[in-house]
Amino acid sequence: QLQLVESGGGLVQAGGSLRLSCAASGRTFSSAAMGWFRQAPGKQRELVAAISSGRSTIYADSVKDRFTISRDNAKNTVSLQMTSLKPEDTAVYYCASRGGLKVTAATMANEYDYWGQGTQVTVSS
Repeated sequence: QLQLVESGGGLVQAGGSLRLSCAASGRTFSSAAMGWFRQAPGKQRELVAAISSGRSTIYADSVKDRFTISRDNAKNTVSLQMTSLKPEDTAVYYCASRGGLKVTAATMANEYDYWGQGTQVTVSS
C-alpha cells in the first residue's frame, strides 16, 4: 500500500503562486509514476500534470507554462509549483500514484491506483 498526503493548498489572489507537496510512504516511491489532478465543484476530476519515474512530464494545456511538476525520490515527495494562478484554477487538488511497475505518466484518473485526500486551492479575482 502507498499512502499519499498533500499539503500547501490555500487562498491566493489571482496572479499569485502556491506550491503543493505530496508526501508518499508505505512502498517504493521511485518506480511509481505520479500525477496531480483537480476537481472543481460540478466538474469531473481532470489531470493537471504527471511525471514518470524517469521524470518525463505531461501537462494539461490550461496549465502549461504556469505549473511545474517535480519529484524528489530521496524525500519521497512530488511537488506542483503553481504560478500566475487564475480563478479557474480553483479546485481540490489530488496527488495520485500509479501502482505496480507502471512507470509511465498517464492522463486518465482511472490509471492511478492510490490517491491522497486532496487539498483545497482557492484563487480569488
